[in-house]
Amino acid sequence: MTTETVLDRTAEVDLTNCDREPIHQLGEIQPIGFLIVLTADWMISNASANTPDFLDVDERGLIGRPATDIMTKEAIHTLRNRLALLRGADALERVFRMALQDNGKCFDIALHMSGSRIILEAEPSSEHDYGDATGTVRGMVSRLEQAGDMPAFFNEGARQVRALTGFDRVMVYRFSADGSGEVVAESAKGGIGSFLGLHYPATDIPKQARELYTRSLLRVITDINAEPVPILPATDEYGKPVDLSLSVLRSVSRIHIEYLRNMGVGASMSISIVVEGKLWGLIACHHYSPRCPSFERRSVAELFAQMFAMRIEARERKLIVEYERRARDISDQLLGAVASDETLLNDPDWLSQILTSAIPADGVGVWINGNYAFSGLTPETGEFARIIQALNTTAAGRAYATDHVASLVPPREGKESHIAGLLAIPISRTPRDYVVLFRQEIIRSVRWAGDPHKPVEYGPNGPRLTPRQSFEEWKETVVGRSQPFTDSEMRVAETLRATLIEVVLRLSDEASAERKEATSRQELLIAELNHRVRNILSLIRGLIRQSKPADGTSIEDFVKVIDGRVHALARAHNQITDDHWGPAPVKNLLEAEAAAFLTTQKDRLLLDGPNVLLNPQAYSTLALVVHELVTNSVKYGSLSVETGEALVEWSVRDNGDLHFCWRERSGPEVAGPPQRKGFGTTIIEHSVPYDLGGTAKVAYAKEGVRADFVIPAKHVVQAGDIAGTRIYLPDAPHTPVEHASRLLHGKNVLLVEDSLIIALDAEDLLIRLGADRVNTEASALGAIAAIETEKPDVAILDINLGDHDSVPIANRLAELEVPFIFATGYGEQSQLPDHHKRRPVAQKPYTLASLSRRLSELLGVGEEA
Repeated sequence: MTTETVLDRTAEVDLTNCDREPIHQLGEIQPIGFLIVLTADWMISNASANTPDFLDVDERGLIGRPATDIMTKEAIHTLRNRLALLRGADALERVFRMALQDNGKCFDIALHMSGSRIILEAEPSSEHDYGDATGTVRGMVSRLEQAGDMPAFFNEGARQVRALTGFDRVMVYRFSADGSGEVVAESAKGGIGSFLGLHYPATDIPKQARELYTRSLLRVITDINAEPVPILPATDEYGKPVDLSLSVLRSVSRIHIEYLRNMGVGASMSISIVVEGKLWGLIACHHYSPRCPSFERRSVAELFAQMFAMRIEARERKLIVEYERRARDISDQLLGAVASDETLLNDPDWLSQILTSAIPADGVGVWINGNYAFSGLTPETGEFARIIQALNTTAAGRAYATDHVASLVPPREGKESHIAGLLAIPISRTPRDYVVLFRQEIIRSVRWAGDPHKPVEYGPNGPRLTPRQSFEEWKETVVGRSQPFTDSEMRVAETLRATLIEVVLRLSDEASAERKEATSRQELLIAELNHRVRNILSLIRGLIRQSKPADGTSIEDFVKVIDGRVHALARAHNQITDDHWGPAPVKNLLEAEAAAFLTTQKDRLLLDGPNVLLNPQAYSTLALVVHELVTNSVKYGSLSVETGEALVEWSVRDNGDLHFCWRERSGPEVAGPPQRKGFGTTIIEHSVPYDLGGTAKVAYAKEGVRADFVIPAKHVVQAGDIAGTRIYLPDAPHTPVEHASRLLHGKNVLLVEDSLIIALDAEDLLIRLGADRVNTEASALGAIAAIETEKPDVAILDINLGDHDSVPIANRLAELEVPFIFATGYGEQSQLPDHHKRRPVAQKPYTLASLSRRLSELLGVGEEA
């Protein structure tokens, strides 16, 4: 933000506007020395306007002359040798007490490269016999080592720099993860107050200034009222100003001068503390009048700061290594204990004790296959379900932490929670299972150096923020946050994750072996066949019901629509059974659909994608979607005219998800979304999100319809056979039963069903039975969250929800005393869990009579009620 910068006064303003200021290209230097820019062949291309004040230069001036005209051969020889020592893009060489001319004047010189140009900066030498700089630093570091703890270490560092440089105040300033900073140590002369413990917002140091701090470690401002000296000419032959990123004399931003003036500071110096390649903090020096330590002393202070940073790194690493070693021991103990007694995993209090001894926390929640358990201070069940649902949007296979749970799951109105932080350790990918460590809210007061929420004021340098004129202490109470989880604790969490996954996999393998020994192949085949036949019957029945014709539609057209949809499923089923009920190729599905509708013009359906397989559930769902897309296009879209075509592209993303795109072109102009959305549109827009947990987006552009679908990775990667929970189904009476149209009058019904078409059919039946509202969910996680949001009056739970079951939902409904029935497509070989054996069970496919009968039994009313 130079004086030429113009900002929009209507825009929101904060100190991030300073991020746009080119502070490394201000074109000026401080007047304590001079600057010369040399080409690779030592010709002078630029120089500060005050160079003649320091060097004897004749009337011919400087620009365009060789350096040998104004410097001795000995000086140039020394400078060339120093340049040869430069290593790295941000290297800087120093020469102290060196004569550039024969007049005897000595200078302290800094040399660095900026692109192909040589930047030479010089200040008059003020230290004629400084002494042993190496010995000085060695003595300073020796006193540092005597500090017992980190606060004493920081204080000693501040004291040593103040003794070396003579500034009125020297502070050690440490950055937080959010970019704000805190004064953790201070050495100051008496009577000027203290900044110790004060916080400064991240916006006080612009982004580009932080970047420069990591490149150029020392920055000095000798007099805030000094008039800067321009560099002439202002630009090079390409019209670019000189890059002063590494300059020791670089001029000062007008905004920063205003900031220091508001603090009452006359001169300042900052030295970067870089730990493990990152800006850890600063040694910040203030003086209340002009002050210019010699270049040699500043260089000694910079060297000391580097040693200071190395000692910080060593001390912090020692603490981290010891902590992580202890955590690995705990992890080994966990693995060993479970290996000898696997029932320990069913004891949440034992697991909590083990985990919190490695990572301090106030409570632990476990979510596995929709089942949950708690120990210590944890959220309510409903809140836990919402948190798990939100965690499923984070990166898979990686621990996640936050000290502000409300940023992940906004709190519900009227609900208060003392939980503010969490660390989630995923212990599987499909389904997402977690061990979650919780931390309670810590209400604390933060002392700021002035109000960080400052109003806008328009000054001579554009928008700026005020007040930073008093820097009086301003307190802010921080709520809703916990103690943050450290990087070291996150690394320990990853170690524990690997251990827990190993335990889970080991137990899973053992359980699988036991199941195979306990169950014969014939029983599994019969149960699976019975399940698939019942689900297929339910699916076809739902297709027929949902495809009911509009007024004026002939029975022939209705039969044609039903026939097309059933045949699409049949084609997909044939492909799946050809592959032994395993994953089948996407391309085969498309080619089969093209052959069915475009027998003589199959080349109008353009296919482009890799050889990708989908599991049977996803394959059947996509078959219905593609069928509806092709049917609509043949009737109304690009495939309805001879010149039109449809392009189908699919690809696998980095995370394993399948992106499937349907795009029509060269067909009739699309007028917009359909005025009436039938069942076909419902299949296109909702099947993939509902049945598969993916996304669907349909756009009706003028040039043609475009539909994009994302199918989650769990359907793209082949999965092992998973047998559903087997339940016992009592024989239902076969006598016809008339339904009660007011059986569910005024009731809110929860329907848990993982198939969209079956769910739609069941919804219609429940409405016909008088239900006031039907809330449909496809997963245990969504269902539990819905229960906590609004308690239902009655519920119907599909036992098998794909890769998990509905037992956790049943447990929660039982706790709330909500009546419910189970539903299943499995046969009589199936068995309910012991504590739910007496629950009513409805077999699929749903019928009005069977639902009426079961619900009447459940509610204890006559069917004519």
